[in-house]
Amino acid sequence: MRFLRRSSAEQTTSTDSENDAERSAEERAQHHTPKKGKPTPSRRDAEGKRRGPVPPPPMTQREAVKRAKGNKEERRKAVTERRERMMQGDDRYLMPRDKGPVRAHVRDLVDTRRHLMGLFMPLVLVVFAATLAQNMLIQQYATLFCLALLIMMVVEGSLLGRYVNKRVRAKFPDHKDRPFSLGWYAFTRAMQIRKLRVPRPRYTPKDIAKVG
Repeated sequence: MRFLRRSSAEQTTSTDSENDAERSAEERAQHHTPKKGKPTPSRRDAEGKRRGPVPPPPMTQREAVKRAKGNKEERRKAVTERRERMMQGDDRYLMPRDKGPVRAHVRDLVDTRRHLMGLFMPLVLVVFAATLAQNMLIQQYATLFCLALLIMMVVEGSLLGRYVNKRVRAKFPDHKDRPFSLGWYAFTRAMQIRKLRVPRPRYTPKDIAKVG
C-alpha cells in the first residue's frame, strides 16, 4: 500500500511539473519577439539606398580633378543664386530679422529717404585719420565735428523711429512687433551705405510717393 501511495504522489508531482513547464513555455512564446531573419542595415547603407547608387571612383587623376571642379562650381552657383535671392528680398532666403511684410515696409520707408546717419561709416574713417594727424588743432576740430554729427544722428534716429512706427501702425494695425524693435531696425538700416544694404533697396528717394 505504501508503494502505491508513493507512486500516486510521484505521478501527481510529475504532472504538476509538466503543467508548470507548459505554462512557462507558453508565457515565453507570448513575450518572445521573433527574429527578423536578417541583420539591421547600418545608417550608411540606409542613406546610400535613399540617395541612390554610389558613383564609381575616378579612374584617372584628370577625372578626379574634373569631378571636384564640377562639384565646386555647383556649390558656388548655389551660393550665388541664394545670395541673389536674398538681395532681391525673397523671404525664403532672408535672415529671421528681415522676414515678413512689416520689415519689408520698414526697409522701403528707410530707402525712400535721405539720412544723415548714412555718413556713419565715412565718419569712422575721419575719426581714424584725425587720430593719426600730428596737429592738435586738427584733432580738436575733428573731435568737435564728430561729436556734433553723432548728436544729430541720434536725434535723427529717434525721429525716424517715430515716423516708421506711425506708418507701420497705419498699414499693419495688427502687427506684433515692438516699437523699439522696429525703430532700431530702421536705425541700423539707415546707418548703412545704400549700396551695402541687404536686401537691396527696391525704391529710391524719387519713389517716395510709391510707398504707401
